[in-house]
Amino acid sequence: MSHPTSRAERRALACKLDGRTDHRAQSFRRLGIEKDWKKLYWRKNKLHRARQIGKIWPNREWEKLMADAAPLRVLFVCSRNRLRSPTAEAVFNAVAGVEARSAGTARDADWQVTMDDIRWADLIVCMEDKHANRLRADFRQAVSHKRVCVLGIPDDYKFMQDELVALLRTRAMPLIRAQE
Repeated sequence: MSHPTSRAERRALACKLDGRTDHRAQSFRRLGIEKDWKKLYWRKNKLHRARQIGKIWPNREWEKLMADAAPLRVLFVCSRNRLRSPTAEAVFNAVAGVEARSAGTARDADWQVTMDDIRWADLIVCMEDKHANRLRADFRQAVSHKRVCVLGIPDDYKFMQDELVALLRTRAMPLIRAQE
């Protein structure tokens, strides 16, 4: 008899040789001992299984490792780079694992968006739709390979205003965590 070449042939041969027919009943047993499913949820067992499959668990350990890794580069864009995007830059430069810059789309912006800024960024966060459209119009090729997100924050706030800081944290933090 030749060696079985397919999975079905191997299963059929195994059934013939050891007389098993119910594979589901056998899969619940390991070395003749039935599994205690409650033990899968114990912390030490979760850690052991996570190490076996190469996952990092719990999330605190992941955050420690990511702080040492290369930071996520985020470019915040608004119109004149005077209020909203500098506030976002100041807020998110304090976050571990994030490196932030800010720029404006208008010609009279304090720091106007350049091709180097777009190449530098891993994630581009715009305050309004018009900023994203302006970036796509001016830097079509470079922006097509980047993730561009719009927060929808109007120009109604002052620099480092508490409401603006809270709004930036609630809207931009999930985008940054999803990108990491």
